[in-house]
Amino acid sequence: MRILFLESDPMWIYGLPNGFVDAGHEVMVSGPLMDGTLEEMITSFKPDLIFTMGHTREHSDGRRLIIKKHVAHLGIPHIYWATEDPGYTHIFSLPLIETIQPDFIFTICPPRVNFYQEKGYKAAHLDFGYHSKVHYPTELIVKYDVSLAIVANGYPMLHKKNPQYYRFEALKNLLSPFIMENLRIDFWGRYWNLMGPIIGKEIPKHWDHGFLPYTEANKVYSSADILLGVQNLDSQVTQRTYEILGSGGFLLTNNTAKIRSLFTPGQDLIVTSSPEETIKFVKHYVNHPEERLEIKKAGIEAVKKYSYVERAKYILETLTNEGLISKEKAAAGKGNWSYYLDILNEKYEIHMINPKENLWTISQKYGVNIEYIKKLNKLTTDMIDVKDYLIIREK
Repeated sequence: MRILFLESDPMWIYGLPNGFVDAGHEVMVSGPLMDGTLEEMITSFKPDLIFTMGHTREHSDGRRLIIKKHVAHLGIPHIYWATEDPGYTHIFSLPLIETIQPDFIFTICPPRVNFYQEKGYKAAHLDFGYHSKVHYPTELIVKYDVSLAIVANGYPMLHKKNPQYYRFEALKNLLSPFIMENLRIDFWGRYWNLMGPIIGKEIPKHWDHGFLPYTEANKVYSSADILLGVQNLDSQVTQRTYEILGSGGFLLTNNTAKIRSLFTPGQDLIVTSSPEETIKFVKHYVNHPEERLEIKKAGIEAVKKYSYVERAKYILETLTNEGLISKEKAAAGKGNWSYYLDILNEKYEIHMINPKENLWTISQKYGVNIEYIKKLNKLTTDMIDVKDYLIIREK
């Protein structure tokens, strides 16, 4: 089967797409969605299935319309994976769905299955997973060799809208060693400099390392003694839960019903229900590396059943049962992964658009007429976006 993923974000293009490759299918990842190239991409690749997922720059209002324009009329099954439910169902997921009109919806939130079905959509539950090409144990990396680490975003904007959200109480429980005992925690992620009033204490600047590239995260997970993994809801687990365990990380997370249903606390990972428990566990396991090692080994084994190849198989089984694809197409063949920009690069000179650039500066850089660039890229205006690309000329 040939599956086209309409996405460019590293958080999404290396996980589930690779799961389909491992399951024996041919995958193409679109990269930035361009009105001038999406139709040609679909025509040349001839997908049997089209996938849209997540919440990234590829789901802005304008790009939703690009997807609708080039996909809705094709008769190719179009699947959407709603990874921001339930918190952003009405803000993001539903408006996107109503625009692109997918043939089937997977959601990470089980109660949202009925919600979508009541609105006339076919839907099923699909949880996060991990892929061993991205999240695997590494050798210890000195700059990530810390006692306590958290890889997450702070979300002060969400706190303003919903201060009672489960995540913020869960976060306080996990950050209690820092708040109550002044034990150092190293933070990777955005907005922690704004979280002092929310968690009850300002984070020292030299503890805050800022944004961490997605493909770098497993090095932190493998190197830190203890990973503090915050949960968003009692009934769901975060994507990083699977990724930390797949990377051989020692995970200390919130004691939720969903965590207990998927893993064995005390064997695969450690769970905490209060600040006092968190401090007790931190002090114990920091000083008992041999116990951490046994739990890390068990976690690696326990998480294997939640790999993206297993998620891919489940997706195909579900879509086959729903009559959206045939058993013949769902059958495994030879897996392959390709990126559309790599294919374009074989024939054309490509320019990735940088901040403060416009068509005039780019045309001057390459000595190519603006109108020629617009024609080659099927641009109807002079508007271009950072992180998109332009075809400059044939090689």
